[in-house]
Amino acid sequence: MMEEADKLELLKHLLLTDERDYADSIAQKIEILEDTISTRSKLEEKLHPIIEDELKEFARNIPQELGPVITKTLKKQIAESRDEVVEALYPILGQMIKKYIAQEIKILSEKIDQKTKENLSFDSWKRRIISKFTGVKEHEIILSETASAKIDQVFVIDSDSGILLGSFFEKSTMDEDMVSGMLTAIKSFVEDAFLEHNQKLTSIEYDLYQIHLFNTPNYYIATAVSGTITERLESEIDDLALKVSAMINELKSKDNKEDLDSILIKIYSQNSVQISS
Repeated sequence: MMEEADKLELLKHLLLTDERDYADSIAQKIEILEDTISTRSKLEEKLHPIIEDELKEFARNIPQELGPVITKTLKKQIAESRDEVVEALYPILGQMIKKYIAQEIKILSEKIDQKTKENLSFDSWKRRIISKFTGVKEHEIILSETASAKIDQVFVIDSDSGILLGSFFEKSTMDEDMVSGMLTAIKSFVEDAFLEHNQKLTSIEYDLYQIHLFNTPNYYIATAVSGTITERLESEIDDLALKVSAMINELKSKDNKEDLDSILIKIYSQNSVQISS
């Protein structure tokens, strides 16, 4: 017959076995965890997928999260250092304008020379007849004929963040996001520094391009044009921008760049990027 002491020992064994097994399991897990933490290769193996996922998520969210902050910071810095910014930009803009004028004069001169050499052509006689009946000098008619412009690129840009919403181009030669940020910074600087309250910048001259800006409350459409821009051409560019704006406003979301790119391709391909003025 089992003694009382044996019964008590058996009871302890039955009650404590599960707890001992659980404690041993915990101790083993702690040992594995300590080994993982203290061994670089094992720790990297565990952390690398987590860090990679976090970095991908950060990269996806950085335009929306940091875009407005960066734009706000730039605006503040420009507003507080207007004289320094103007002083820094003045010589650069001067050289750009000088280069632009020299190039345009050269191109225009070549076109006029070509036209004047065609003395016996039908077009030459037509110009003379038009000049005789209208009183407009022949060289002015030649100037009108040689004045042409070409739409090279179109950008739709968020007014507040400077984020590129959509784009159209014949040939991409630059970082579009960088261009949209640069245009927004210049636009904000000029509007804050020189324009009256609620006025908007409508054009920027850069190198051989004139960038026409069509402003809406939430975004603006920047049209980069090479060549000579006339009032009629400006009106045509505005008409195209109005068509684009109307189609954008029909979209449920403006965050899908592919949708906006499709609209720009449709509008500017249909109307051709070569516009004679």
